[in-house]
Amino acid sequence: MTIETGLLILESILLIATIILILHSLREGRGRKDLLLEVGRATKILTREEYFITVTDSMMEAKVEVIGCITGRLPTGDDKKRTRDVINNIERLTRQGVQVKYILPKFPDRLHIGHLYTKAGAEVRYIGCPVVHDIRYIVVDDRLVVIGIPESTGEKEATRKGYRIPSEGLAVILKEHFYKCWDKNISYKEYFREVIKQTGATLKQLAQELQIDEDELKVLAI
Repeated sequence: MTIETGLLILESILLIATIILILHSLREGRGRKDLLLEVGRATKILTREEYFITVTDSMMEAKVEVIGCITGRLPTGDDKKRTRDVINNIERLTRQGVQVKYILPKFPDRLHIGHLYTKAGAEVRYIGCPVVHDIRYIVVDDRLVVIGIPESTGEKEATRKGYRIPSEGLAVILKEHFYKCWDKNISYKEYFREVIKQTGATLKQLAQELQIDEDELKVLAI
């Protein structure tokens, strides 16, 4: 076999290998595209009202655990009814033995929601993690995620839209984030006592500001 023939054979082999790599790359590209399309179909963009309805409906699917990272702002207007719906769900779930846990940012006015959720049977802790200002979510049984997004960054910004994502992978990631925050922070009762100590406010003043019955606060202060 001459050198020319050998080089021709080598070029042919390299050409075939290149074609195989190109076809493999195209096949992978189609696979990635199909995956993105599948995720797109599974992800439903929600308006504010749809977001809260989806949260309450998704909670009722829980068999083991519901965890949530929320802003816990004092509800006003239509949000009062939405909050009441969530509280009713917490009461039903905890009676059925489902664990319900929430983390809220460390702001005194968030004690109102913490009080209501704790009273309904949920475990509540307060955190200093800034991410809670930007993103709000619940995870249901390691398989379903509902994420809420504000229009702009800030603890005073309300949730304007949301996403319902049936994804075990995303649920695992958010659950890991949740428990990292959960393990490092304080309970509702501990934070309430901390607020009293830091502000020097009387129970009567706090009851008026937080819209919580003063007699119930007396029990916490003991």
